[in-house]
Amino acid sequence: MARLPIVHHPDYDARFSPVHRFPMGKYTLLMNALRERGIVERASLHRPGPAPSNWLGLAHERGYVDRVLTQRVPRSIERLIGFAVDERVARRASLACAGTVLAARLALEEGLACNTAGGSHHARFEHGAGFCVFNDVAVAAQVLRAGGEVRRILIVDADVHQGDGTARIFADQPDVFTFSIHGAKNYPSAKETSDLDIELPDGTGDDAYLERLADGLDTALARFPDPDLAFYLAGIDPHHEDRLGRLSMTDEGLSRRDEMVLKALRERSIPTACVISGGYSRDMESLGRRHAIVFGVAETFV
Repeated sequence: MARLPIVHHPDYDARFSPVHRFPMGKYTLLMNALRERGIVERASLHRPGPAPSNWLGLAHERGYVDRVLTQRVPRSIERLIGFAVDERVARRASLACAGTVLAARLALEEGLACNTAGGSHHARFEHGAGFCVFNDVAVAAQVLRAGGEVRRILIVDADVHQGDGTARIFADQPDVFTFSIHGAKNYPSAKETSDLDIELPDGTGDDAYLERLADGLDTALARFPDPDLAFYLAGIDPHHEDRLGRLSMTDEGLSRRDEMVLKALRERSIPTACVISGGYSRDMESLGRRHAIVFGVAETFV
């Protein structure tokens, strides 16, 4: 039986206070949920090291990279990010980028792989924002392209918030196609222009969401055929219990969404790296279990 490659590092959890607005403990709780479901036992586990600074500099301004790695990020930028960039946060951000690079390389070898972190899509070239320090998918895309491992990359972003940082980084790069399906009235208030944007009204539920997603996948794959690699940002913040989501999806709807995306990509033999992206429920245990959904779905495609 084929084994799903899973990338994880314990230091993805930077040990924030349980009452912090960003639910940092979800990375530990996700692994607990994967163990409870037997997914870890059936998977092949991989641990990244920190990303080299030259990797990070392929997607971010070098001065900003240096300020993160030396914990000298200005307070004005930390306010945009939403938390202070201390040593644990800097290490976590670097590890998550390396984890997404590793997941992408495993996907090229095995067809599909998942990182238990990643999806920090609000970070832009100049600085971080919206709980995102570095844009791990952008870093991974640039590392693999610079090394000649891939040329054409499709990014399918199903986080409830637009992937504005990713759209900005790749705005003038025709070999990277950005597709974002997100809440129309949610963060960020000023949207960027992805290669394909689908904006959803508040309260959108499973069936309406999935109908729009199916149309979007068809459009994206028609406009950008035969990518060498895809990244899938499987955010769970479209869920009706999410405190930042404003949509009305269920656990079943999220599972159907993940199956729709992965089926569309795997039917076309597109290697796919999954990252977990956003999720902000106040019930931390359910948050961990909900992030585990995409891993359970991914198992069925290996």
